Amino acid sequence: MGIETRKQLHVISTGIQSVEELVKISKSIYPYIDMLHLREKQWSGKEMAVAIDRLLAAGVPLTKLCVNDRADIAFMKRVRGVQLGHQSADISLVKSAFPSLQIGASVHSLEEAQQAMENGADYLLYGNIYATSSKPGKTGVGVASLEKMVRSIPVPTIAIGGVTPDRVGEVMRTGARGVAILSGIFLSKDPLDSARSYYKEVHMEVR
Repeated sequence: MGIETRKQLHVISTGIQSVEELVKISKSIYPYIDMLHLREKQWSGKEMAVAIDRLLAAGVPLTKLCVNDRADIAFMKRVRGVQLGHQSADISLVKSAFPSLQIGASVHSLEEAQQAMENGADYLLYGNIYATSSKPGKTGVGVASLEKMVRSIPVPTIAIGGVTPDRVGEVMRTGARGVAILSGIFLSKDPLDSARSYYKEVHMEVR
């Protein structure tokens, strides 16, 4: 199940907001996003399943939901995909056990990206591109590194880390398929307005 060829806006949950906040914000922004990643490391499997039910009840389509790490929950709740990181089960194992899931791989180098592609990842989340408060003290890899990744690895790449609306154009010119946003939307004073701003920039013709 390959990721679409169209441009993508992914949004990642913060891990610090309540389920109520998550559902409220997601209900308002989902028309403007392509994927909502539930990255909630403190949640149990039961809590994740309940949150998915609440998001679905609020109108968020299962086709726009991605669960971090927990491929079993993603599969059982029939969401679109699972995002795997270095601590997750091997991509090839997850792909063989849950072939219906779209698999994203979080990578930080060309070597990791190459391995993820060979193991069957459908797309890559690569960064952090710029310095970001979610990775204090870690400098960004920069757009030149992103462009090298895009040219070297034929799997769609989504850029993450410090991407503000005014940086989206620079990111998209590298050939990246899209951007992934965390605090820029979920912790914004006006998440809906922020989501619209990012959506507009992502879908603008590359200039």
